[in-house]
Amino acid sequence: MLDNLKNNLRDAIKKIVKSSGIDEELIKELSKDVQRALLQSDVNVRLVLEITKQLEERSLNETPPPGLSRKDHIVKILYDELAKLLGKETDFDFKPGKQNKIILLGIQGSGKTTVAAKLAKFLMKQGYKIGVIGADTYRPGALIQLRTMCEKSNIEVYGEENNKDSPSIVRNGLKHFEGMPLDVILIDTAGRHKEEHDLLAEMKQINQVADPDLALLVIDGTIGQQCFNQAEAFHKTIPVGGIIITKLDSSAKGGGAIAASAATGAQIMYIGTGERIDDLEKFSPTRFVGRLLGMGDIQAVLDLAKRLENEGDEVRLKRISSGKMNMDDFFYQLEEMTKVGSLRGFLDNMPGFSGMVKDDQLDQMEGRVSKWRYIIQSMTKEEKADPDLLNSSRIKRIARGSGWPEHEVKELVKNYKNSKNMMKASKGRQMQGALRRMGLG
Repeated sequence: MLDNLKNNLRDAIKKIVKSSGIDEELIKELSKDVQRALLQSDVNVRLVLEITKQLEERSLNETPPPGLSRKDHIVKILYDELAKLLGKETDFDFKPGKQNKIILLGIQGSGKTTVAAKLAKFLMKQGYKIGVIGADTYRPGALIQLRTMCEKSNIEVYGEENNKDSPSIVRNGLKHFEGMPLDVILIDTAGRHKEEHDLLAEMKQINQVADPDLALLVIDGTIGQQCFNQAEAFHKTIPVGGIIITKLDSSAKGGGAIAASAATGAQIMYIGTGERIDDLEKFSPTRFVGRLLGMGDIQAVLDLAKRLENEGDEVRLKRISSGKMNMDDFFYQLEEMTKVGSLRGFLDNMPGFSGMVKDDQLDQMEGRVSKWRYIIQSMTKEEKADPDLLNSSRIKRIARGSGWPEHEVKELVKNYKNSKNMMKASKGRQMQGALRRMGLG
């Protein structure tokens, strides 16, 4: 996502990190590099100048807090200013005991119908019961598309193929779902342009009929700064409570779209990052900036650390952190990794690892992790407790038991030893450094 912006910002940070000392000239150079990176990603010039002015002033005048180097402090200032640009983290407060109504707005081609199905599944996975009303009467096939996508998640869609009166469809849909044990009703409307006054008038009618708890504006991330005018025009017609930005997976203008949307005052609540129905995520400015700067999604790492702390026994954690772990502990780490998600997602969230491993390497690694789990399960208790026991005859037996060749068993042992040595050498310094950069440690 936003690869050019990500790479350019990371290159700018590397100059600071690798420098022998910090002076005014280096700070001004960082400021110019950040300006260039943001302007190339179509962020508004005024916003870019505001950010870099603050970056320069704070970097030159602020004293780093105790325990934080000046280099780390400058990186944190950049992190702060970019996060501020993207708005605050927000969430829709679903009221229990009632059907919360969400209306989706947007111009034609913004991907609104797809987003309706994605959001329905996203909320369903969070435990909410969802109903959907298809009120796009202008685009042929919109209702069929919505039903096809939602039926995979067993979510009911109400629509009327031969009715062209959108407000009446919404009214009938709300009656249809009345009394059902639903937490959220999503209403998909026809795409319209900010200059199409008839459609904007119809949108007002739909709004009056639905009386929604939230209006979400769906915006195509590839249009960049134009998002601002779009959001402003819709906001004047119906108060927009949140924004969803789509098509960020391939957009060079994604930075401009996010910045422009945030500048309207309506918070970005979700972003679409791909074509699949699961490619929708809750937008967090701090997490987003963390990933852009290569610091990883620090919150994901903190969540993992907290779960390890809550679920793992202290003896095991002490062994792992001190570099005295055994094969059982290594297996435990692999199991924890699968709880967080795929190895790809895990590494992308880890400070220092984000973007460093190529896709083909990740695919190989994910395949290896799957093999390793079977190999470890084929070991005896004694071998797991003391992997130094693994001689050639034991390796042959484990290979037969796991169904994998001997060289895979040897590869696992080699990686186990590397991991053990790395933990012993770092003893958590990398994590502490990352937390300090974020002002959390």
